[in-house]
Amino acid sequence: MPKVLSPTREHARAIWDAAVAAADPFELVRAALTGSELNQAIARAGRIVVVGGGKAGAAMAAGAEAALANRLDRTAGVINVPEGALRPLRTIRLNVGRPAGVNQPTAAGVAGVRNMLDLIKTTGPGDIGLCLLSGGGSALLPAPVEGVSLKDKQDVTTLLSAGGAAIDEMNCVRKHLSAVKGGRLAQAFAERGCPLFSLIISDVIGDPLDVIASGPTAADPTTFADALAVLERRALMTKTPQAVLDHLRAGAAGAFAETPKALPDTAHNLILANNAMALTAAARRAEELGYPVLNLGAFIEGETQQVAVVMAGIVRSIHADGQPMRPPVCLLSGGETTVTLTANHGRGGRNQEFALATMLKLGKDGMRNVILLSGGTDGEDGPTDAAGAVADADTLVRSSAQQIDPAAFLGRHDAYTLFEKVGGLLKTGLTQTNVMDVRVLLIGA
Repeated sequence: MPKVLSPTREHARAIWDAAVAAADPFELVRAALTGSELNQAIARAGRIVVVGGGKAGAAMAAGAEAALANRLDRTAGVINVPEGALRPLRTIRLNVGRPAGVNQPTAAGVAGVRNMLDLIKTTGPGDIGLCLLSGGGSALLPAPVEGVSLKDKQDVTTLLSAGGAAIDEMNCVRKHLSAVKGGRLAQAFAERGCPLFSLIISDVIGDPLDVIASGPTAADPTTFADALAVLERRALMTKTPQAVLDHLRAGAAGAFAETPKALPDTAHNLILANNAMALTAAARRAEELGYPVLNLGAFIEGETQQVAVVMAGIVRSIHADGQPMRPPVCLLSGGETTVTLTANHGRGGRNQEFALATMLKLGKDGMRNVILLSGGTDGEDGPTDAAGAVADADTLVRSSAQQIDPAAFLGRHDAYTLFEKVGGLLKTGLTQTNVMDVRVLLIGA
């Protein structure tokens, strides 16, 4: 196939769409449940109990019902999903665990998890448990321990986030305030003698089982003492709700059992999809369209604007020196960056900010014959209705024609408003999957 000389927005979107399609939860779950090991276990089971949560939860549940079509009379389940993800199912109940665009635990989410725990209590050694987990599971599977309120958990999470806590620090604290996170959901099945298969779509760099959805079906290496140390290190001891401190201190003193440090052989975790798989599918589609591919992989993280500087530098090197490849090139990258917000910030998300920052770094000449698209595979980017943004040289031309200074929008983290004014917002709606971000940069000859 001849190489492409002038890339188009349609090509960039087709490549990004291929990445999302590779993480189709329905097909992934259906295929996993018809595989030999799981199929044999299901065939022997008296009952099949399905629990879990995440942005892909509804599609995963539909895939499970499709695979279990001949066994639905022995199947029951509850899955927590975001608002807008409901679909008709026969025996697995979908529970709206949070509003769309709000990544915070809610009382409705707590009620759904309580229903899951009640359902698990009806299982026995002759049954089988299925747990369907995907990105967003931490917020969608809230179950505060006795004595700690949902507001207490929300408050300490907000404090940790504002205090600059890393994700592993936040998870450490949250796991020790939860009845299901940190392996306790798997423990609940194990206590009933019920084998558990957890099917997981990963939204975390490196796919660490104890981090995805805060690891409800994975062993937890952290302790109550570690959770207290996080609060101490972040200078939050005097701000943390008293009920949280009391529970963590009591746990450290041995009043409560630790999160499980190992799980029984009857608990199985299977990664069905991740960012690397999505990038591989994107690369395949790009090659079909005639683009040589430079895939930078799924481990890209850090401050969004700094990552944008690096990506812009690679584009400039390709244009100027033909290094590390001569154009045309499809430059792919995944992972997940972060945006540190300032006071009085505007609207946007990390993907919209990446598109704006990269475009500005390259400038009008650097954007010549370049299309860049950055989008969250879940269809959400920050608290907005866009998955990300698309930019090219015309974006800068339109900004100039409207006497708009894109740098001012970047300075106040207001990429959504900029792209809303000049065009370029990537609006897909909820994709019902989540394997982090995919960035597509097409560099023409």
